[in-house]
Amino acid sequence: MRIDVLTLFPGVMEPFFASSIIARARAAGVVSICCTNLRDFTTDRHRSVDDRPFGGGPGMVMMCGPLFDAIERLEKDDPTPAVRILLTPQGERFNQSIARELASEKRLILICGHYEGFDERIRVGLKPREISIGDYVLSGGEVAAMAVVDTVVRLLPGALGDETSAEHESFSGSVLEYPQYTRPREFRGMPVPEVLLSGDHAKIAEWRAEQATNRTAERRPDLLAPAESKEDDGRR
Repeated sequence: MRIDVLTLFPGVMEPFFASSIIARARAAGVVSICCTNLRDFTTDRHRSVDDRPFGGGPGMVMMCGPLFDAIERLEKDDPTPAVRILLTPQGERFNQSIARELASEKRLILICGHYEGFDERIRVGLKPREISIGDYVLSGGEVAAMAVVDTVVRLLPGALGDETSAEHESFSGSVLEYPQYTRPREFRGMPVPEVLLSGDHAKIAEWRAEQATNRTAERRPDLLAPAESKEDDGRR
C-alpha cells in the first residue's frame, strides 16, 4: 500500500512514521508513506495556503489551489488509483470497520486541514471521503492522519509480528478485548486468574470470550446493541 499525507507540517509527522510498527512495516515493504508539504504548491512569495473567508468571519480558510495542484501532481507521478480522504470534524466517525475498508485499498491520500476549515470547492471538486476521529476540534489534521495511518497499517498483512494479533484486539469484532496478564503470577496481592495458568485452551478461550462480553456490556454497551437488535428481529 502507498499512503500520501498532504500537510503543512511534515516534520511533525515523519518521526511518528519512523517509529514502532509503522517503521517496521515500511522497512519490510508492506507500506510506503510519503508526506508532502502543501506550501510546495503555492505561487506567492509568502507561500500562502489560506485566505480570509468571503462574507467575513473569524479565522482563515484553506485555499483550493495548493490542494488541487498537490493532488494532481501526486496522482500524475503515480497513477495507482487512490482513495482521497479529507480529515474533518464534519466527516463520518472513524472506527475499526472503516479501517478495514481502507486497509483493502492500494493507495490512500490523506488531506490535513488547518485554520477555520476548507474552501467548500475542495469537497465539491475533489470528492474526498470525509473522516473524523471524534467529536472534538483539533488544531489541525495531523493528529487525525497519524491515528488513521496507524490503525490501517497494523491491519496490513505482514505489518505485525503475529498475524493473529489484530484479530483479538478491541473492536476487531463487536466486543472489547478481554483482560490480559503476564509475569509475575502475583503482584501486590493481585493474582493472575487460575484459568490462564491451567493449560486448558478450551477453558481459556471460553473465559476470554465471557470476559470480553462482560467488559463490553459494562463499558461500551452500545457495541452490543446491534447484535441484540438482530436477535430480537429473528425472534419476531
